[in-house]
Amino acid sequence: MIATEKGGHVNILILGGGGREHSLAWAVKQNPKCDRLIVAPGNAGIAQIADCADINIEDGCAVATFAEENAVDFVIIGPEAPLAAGVADDLRAAGILAFGPSAAAAQLEASKSFTKEICDAAGAPTAAWARFTQPAPARAYIEAQGAPIVVKADGLAAGKGVVVAMTEDEALAAVDEMFAGAFGGAGAEVVIEEFMDGEEASFFVLCDGETVLPIGTAQDHKRVGEGDTGPNTGGMGAYSPAPVLTGAVAERALSEIVRPTMAEMARRGMPYSGVLYAGLMIKDGAPRLVEYNVRFGDPEAQVLMMRLGAQALDLMQAAADGTLADAQVNWADDHALTVVMAAKGYPWAYEKGSGIRGLDDLPEDSAHMVFHAGTRAAGGGISASGGRVLNVTARADTLAAAREAAYAMIDGIDWPEGFFRRDIGWRALPD
Repeated sequence: MIATEKGGHVNILILGGGGREHSLAWAVKQNPKCDRLIVAPGNAGIAQIADCADINIEDGCAVATFAEENAVDFVIIGPEAPLAAGVADDLRAAGILAFGPSAAAAQLEASKSFTKEICDAAGAPTAAWARFTQPAPARAYIEAQGAPIVVKADGLAAGKGVVVAMTEDEALAAVDEMFAGAFGGAGAEVVIEEFMDGEEASFFVLCDGETVLPIGTAQDHKRVGEGDTGPNTGGMGAYSPAPVLTGAVAERALSEIVRPTMAEMARRGMPYSGVLYAGLMIKDGAPRLVEYNVRFGDPEAQVLMMRLGAQALDLMQAAADGTLADAQVNWADDHALTVVMAAKGYPWAYEKGSGIRGLDDLPEDSAHMVFHAGTRAAGGGISASGGRVLNVTARADTLAAAREAAYAMIDGIDWPEGFFRRDIGWRALPD
């Protein structure tokens, strides 16, 4: 293991190039022990605060070689694909400290049915479910259960392989689409779940194989339209903390869901190290697991990093080197909110390459940041290169003030080809 003294300077490599990774880089950069910061591949916003590198982040050997050649002490793995590909395993085998679970433990996100089996073994409350490898039995199951019902591609589908079907016809169509290859290999197996009602929120904990440390709550806005209408997206905005995830609900989630899951993973010889994101459905104070993600959410990471700041690096290092039992989170009594600006047409077909103006005139400080997601530098300016393009993020003493600040920043951005929701935070704020 490469020695990284707690108080010493460290060279850090972050894998990924989205809004999540920009917020991670921004928080890490504030910590005085961060010496050199490299992000691969990065984006136009990240390039303003870190060195960017062009490496294949799903090739663990390539990442380990790059880390050794650049005297990297600590690698933070942002997205789920490199984790599922075993990049954390390859780094650890090379003696490089890495933040993120092994490929075996990353199955908690990479396979819906694996997670369901773990929950069943651990007694963790979640939706009733069944797994199918052929369309005919899946269709028969839907016709027997009725709607509403949830249809999920078993594998990784970039946050989009889930259909919450309010009618039987919608559910049957989703099954046919998935088995026809709409989500590639992710839909070769399909998991069908009971529809859970309630209010959804995200609970984030760090784990080092033994210790579990809660680091925050958030609420995402998955649907593309205001009032939570339209198709699911990767997320159109988020805020932290989530009022529905009270201290009592969080304690129940830890004792009934998260800790039993971690104990079951350890029992199976795949102890979990990294961040675990539990998507919870909360009804009458009782949480049930919707899904696990094995990385920081996007855009939830943006509001968590805005609130955590420099301590995020210390906490991630403690998770990676097995010293979480000695760590603590220092929370301010504050709120953060982020609004996603996306290219018109998202989550379906959208144009790339439109210019974005006005960013240079916006504040950049501990309470105001535009985190870049799908951007690149072009012709001396910034252009859109993805579906979700910017995360306009603000922090304040109240959620209402944070929302007001975020939308004031959006008013300063000149990007006619973009759109955003005007109601981020609506569940927690009176009209």
